[in-house]
Amino acid sequence: MNISINLKDGVPIYRQIANQVRYMVASGLLRPGEEIAPVRTLAFQLNVTPNTVVKAYDELEAQGVIYKRRGAGTYIAEEAVALADQERLRIIGQRIDGLLAEAHQLNFTHAELIQLIDERKAQMTEGAGTS
Repeated sequence: MNISINLKDGVPIYRQIANQVRYMVASGLLRPGEEIAPVRTLAFQLNVTPNTVVKAYDELEAQGVIYKRRGAGTYIAEEAVALADQERLRIIGQRIDGLLAEAHQLNFTHAELIQLIDERKAQMTEGAGTS
């Protein structure tokens, strides 16, 4: 589990941890039933207090993303699949909102924006085929 913390972000550290775990579930990097790092191990890796990781894990558990088995570890919940779909939509929605706001500021029309997206998609598809 590769989590990084940005102290200048302004987002609380526990929330950064929780957000990144949700993202990894949404992207399929973490799968239901998979064990995640113990609190102390992750706290040591990130150089934060164990209480910070506990707070992140408590938030994730309350949302049904993870579950804890006393003495056996912390795991990605089966229900996380449905939550992952919601998270994927939330993530892409935020990116679309940012793109639309910036396109508006730069005076792009809807048609121009769609054309640019289609062109970029074609370029990505071509690039993937040549690798």
